[in-house]
Amino acid sequence: MGGLHPIDVPNRQASLGYWIGEEFEGQGLVTQACRAILDEAFGQYGLHRMELRAARGNARSQAVAGRLGFVQEGVVRDAEWLYDHYVDHVVFGLLESEWRNGAGR
Repeated sequence: MGGLHPIDVPNRQASLGYWIGEEFEGQGLVTQACRAILDEAFGQYGLHRMELRAARGNARSQAVAGRLGFVQEGVVRDAEWLYDHYVDHVVFGLLESEWRNGAGR
């Protein structure tokens, strides 16, 4: 499952989010689905900027961001309560011009 959360119309930006069942991990499905979502976001929706956040310890999600051409922009400390503790989020950004110039293809 994946999508845009939420779309900020005045600033033409959104956050890319996704979730996949453990039995489907490692098959490239998230990267493939996110490429399709980014094509729509920058094409049909005319967005300028996308953001992707991954928990600091989530190497797989951070790798997805890298494969898609996102640039690491920083860390938000204690951004999410996960199970029984707070986790930091690594923040990645991607601009429409970067996507159009071949980032993540």
